[in-house]
Formats: sequence, structure tokens, C-alpha cells
Amino acid sequence: MVTIRNKGQKAVAGWIFIGVGMLVVQVVLGGITRLTGSGLSITEWNVFLPWPPLNEHQWLEAFDKYKHTPQFQYLNGDFTLHDYKFIFFWEWFHRTWAKLTSVVLVVGFVYFLFKRYLRREMVMPLVILFLLGALQGAVGWIMVQSGLTDDMIYVKPFKLAMHFTLALGLICYAWWFALRLSVPSQQIVRNTSLRGWTLGIVMVLFLQLMYGALMAGHKAATAAPTWPTINGSWVPGNLFSSSVRLIENKITVHFIHRGLAYILLLLTLVWTVKAYRSVTPALFRKTRWLPFAMVLLQVVLGISALLASPHIVPNRWGLFEWIAQLHQVTGMLYLLTMVFMLYLVRPVK
Repeated sequence: MVTIRNKGQKAVAGWIFIGVGMLVVQVVLGGITRLTGSGLSITEWNVFLPWPPLNEHQWLEAFDKYKHTPQFQYLNGDFTLHDYKFIFFWEWFHRTWAKLTSVVLVVGFVYFLFKRYLRREMVMPLVILFLLGALQGAVGWIMVQSGLTDDMIYVKPFKLAMHFTLALGLICYAWWFALRLSVPSQQIVRNTSLRGWTLGIVMVLFLQLMYGALMAGHKAATAAPTWPTINGSWVPGNLFSSSVRLIENKITVHFIHRGLAYILLLLTLVWTVKAYRSVTPALFRKTRWLPFAMVLLQVVLGISALLASPHIVPNRWGLFEWIAQLHQVTGMLYLLTMVFMLYLVRPVK
């Protein structure tokens, strides 16, 4: 009985880890979709959408629908069908991968339920995981719709940030559940002070990543492509004259995003010093260097993206896009690393 339970728990954990990996890929595809300006290329929501248009007539029909969007009318009026096929592909791939991830999770759930590998305490977390996934899909479509009306040529930045933040929440929830099933209890670290620091970093990091999404949504990198100052000023004027500026003004978003990055760098440095002074189990000792490595790489990539932003060429993938995508991926890995540490480090009983 113990052998069957251990086998089942290991199989379920592996399945959830696969789901986490697929969700990370989904967010990466979302970043590529944004950087290529592809997010509004498919103007309708189709739950199934298994294939792109299969013949010239279907392509022209889809292209004609895109021509009625503000993005085409104000920004991409010179697009040919070939150009449209390129941006269509990335949005289609992004949506299709999301559906494939859902299929993997649902089929796995049914299979493990049939095999009786799912214990009672596993069912509710999995149901919550599915509900969070459905919510994320709904928010994704609401986000796309925000760019198909009025004179919007891109999705609204706040809705993009909400979509991204919910995606990170979904990934972290699945990651935490997989850790529960796979990390032995003897690897848990008992350190109340370090636990507090870890939780604080995770909270600041979520806010930082949300502001990263606002930077992306506003395409704000080119508004202040200088470092270490912001267009020559350490503290630009009129930053907080209204609450709306906190999420709408590009320079205010810049200032907050950069400030949070410096705070995270400092907090993680202190966390690392405290971690190395602690007597801990083997798993924590082998991985405690990761948070500072991640945050340092994240800061370097962020600065590099800023300095590369003046060389952006519309509708062309270049140096800035590569760095920006790596910046996003590193941010996710930094978050997963800190959630892993949060799972390992517990308060003293």
C-alpha cells in the first residue's frame, strides 16, 4: 500500500511539473506575441481553433476581419497578407498552446483518477488549479477585446499586467502543489527570520513583475532609454501628482519599476548572507545561491534592454526583443526560485 501511494504521488508530481513547464512556455509565447505585435491578429474567440486558415479564401477572410481593427487602420495599414500570416501565427500558437496545456492537465486528471493515484487531499487543489486556468483564459480574451475597440492599437496596459500577473499566480500555485508532493519533509528549513525575508521578497517581486508588464504594455522602454538616470534625472518631477499616474504615466512606471529592482537586489543580497549563515539541510545548501544569481541577471538584462530600446525597428525582431524576452523569462525563473525557497523555509515551531 505504501509503495502504491509513493508511486502515485511521484507520478502526480511529475504530471504537475510538466504542467508548470507548459505554463512557463505559454507565458514565453505571450511575450513573443506582445513583442511581435501579434495579439490582436485573431479578432474572434474560438474555443477549439485547432488549425489556422487552410486555403487562400480563408486567409483573405481572416485578413479582412483584421483590417477592421484600429491596429490595422492606424498602425499596420501597409500590411500584406504575408505580414498578416506572420502575426497570426504567433497569436494562434499562443492560444493553441494554452488549449494543449489544458488538455494535458484534464487528461492527466482523468487518468490519475481512474488509476486511483489521486488522494482526497489532492482533488481540491487540482480543482482550484483548473478554475484559475479558466479564469486566465477569460482574462486573456477580455484583454484582447480591449484592443479591438475605439482607437486602441494595442491591448490596454493594465489588462496586460493583470493577465500576466494572474498567469504568474497560476504557475506559482501549480509549482507549490508539485513541491508539496515531491520535497521530503526532512529538507524543510526552520528559520523564522529567513522565512520573513523570503515572504517579503516574494511580495515585492510580484509587484515588480506587474510593473514590468506595465512597462511592456506602455512600450515605455523608449520613453527613458538611459541609465542610471531617467533621462538625466534621478527623481523626475511630477511623478505622483495623481493616482492614475502610478499605472498610466510612462516615466512614473519607469521610476517604480527601477526602484523595485534595486530594492529586490538589496533584499536578496541580505537574504543570501543570512542563508549562508544558517545551518540547513542539503537541498537548501545546494540551491541557496540561486536567488541572488537570478536577481543579478535580471537587473543586467533590464538595463541592457533599456539601452537597446532606441534601436527598435517596428515589426522586426532585433536585439531589444531578444533581451526583453530573456528579461521576462529570467523574471519568471527568479519568482519560481523564491517560491521554492518560501516552500523550503518555514518558521520555527
